[in-house]
Amino acid sequence: MDKGSGGSVGMSAGRLERIGAAMQGYVDRGIYAGINTVVARRGVVVQQGQYGFRDKEAGLPMAADTIFRLYSMTKPVVCTALMTLVEEGRLRLFDPVARYVPALAGLTVLRPDGSRTAPARPVMVRDLMTHTSGLSYHFLEETPVGPMYADGKLLDPTVSLAEAIDDLARYPLAFEPGSRWHYSIGIDVAARVIEVVSGETLADFLGGRLFEPLGMVDTGFEVPEAKRSRLAAMYGRPDLIDPNQTFQKSLTQWSEGVNDRLDVARTYPVNAATTFQRGGHGLFGTAGDYLRFAQMLANGGELEGVRILGSRTLAFMHSNHLPVSLVPIALDGVQFPGYGFGLGSRVAIDVAQTGVPGSIGEFGWAGAAKTYYWVDPLEQVVCVFMTQSMSSFDLPEMDLRALVYAALED
Repeated sequence: MDKGSGGSVGMSAGRLERIGAAMQGYVDRGIYAGINTVVARRGVVVQQGQYGFRDKEAGLPMAADTIFRLYSMTKPVVCTALMTLVEEGRLRLFDPVARYVPALAGLTVLRPDGSRTAPARPVMVRDLMTHTSGLSYHFLEETPVGPMYADGKLLDPTVSLAEAIDDLARYPLAFEPGSRWHYSIGIDVAARVIEVVSGETLADFLGGRLFEPLGMVDTGFEVPEAKRSRLAAMYGRPDLIDPNQTFQKSLTQWSEGVNDRLDVARTYPVNAATTFQRGGHGLFGTAGDYLRFAQMLANGGELEGVRILGSRTLAFMHSNHLPVSLVPIALDGVQFPGYGFGLGSRVAIDVAQTGVPGSIGEFGWAGAAKTYYWVDPLEQVVCVFMTQSMSSFDLPEMDLRALVYAALED
């Protein structure tokens, strides 16, 4: 991607400089060890900054090529890859998931009285991507189903994706498919659908369909030994992937000022790619790599002459797929006003309600270790924010959004 001044694409260079002071402030206050930001407009990188340290204790500075654990920013990548199969006519979004994962044919719904009954309709592929499947996450306590997952194989990086997804058959759904928006492991199941339909491992499929064509040279489910010195250290609250950790515990610990250095090698290993392939988390990557992925989305499916998806497919993906009754989306009671949900990403449907500048149709997502990106197709803005802070409820990404939109001049 080209680099240039803000003025060349209708942005104030002086106002873009404010980003550095704001991000450095988070480092100086000890909230984050280090931060990496990249901003582009109309395909031109207009701001790229590294602040603080990728490893504070070792005195290693943040760098443009620092590698991060992406956690849930894996999800948009997997959903985009799945849509290439939809474009080829190899599966449909309204196909029952059990067509591809027979072990899930007997899923039941947990009722308030503790009984289990057959769902009114099967879980469909699109339910997985929109988080309306009835599946949950172990750290969410809104329903009794989430804590059941604590002994599930999905949390074990030594277990293959195929075995982990088949293991889900023993758990009930938390609600009827399509009746609620509830953040979940659905995209891990979608990743398994990719493997079944393509006949490839998830890692190979993502590599061939996305990473290699887009030049995402540092993205994958492992970090080669020669690159591990570039991996950012993890800080923050206890590991959210740990079976004993919950969203509400993390929120309490954050409010109490917990901010420790963490070792997440057990749940997010750098060297177990043969088994540690997941759809909801698991990828490693740099801010620059993720920018290339996001810019491809902003361009309607193409980057530097390489087309990944059709423009109409991308527009369909990033439309709001939720009925009015299911918006705004909310995570364990924490609402995201103004947002609906598409196929793997949040979608802005009411800018005023979001509380930050933007455009209708803006989309993106975030990760548990405070990685964040957004794409604004109307303004042709793409931005990536990276740090490694587990379960941080500070909002530097909202400050970054305000600063980026304040720099627009046309």
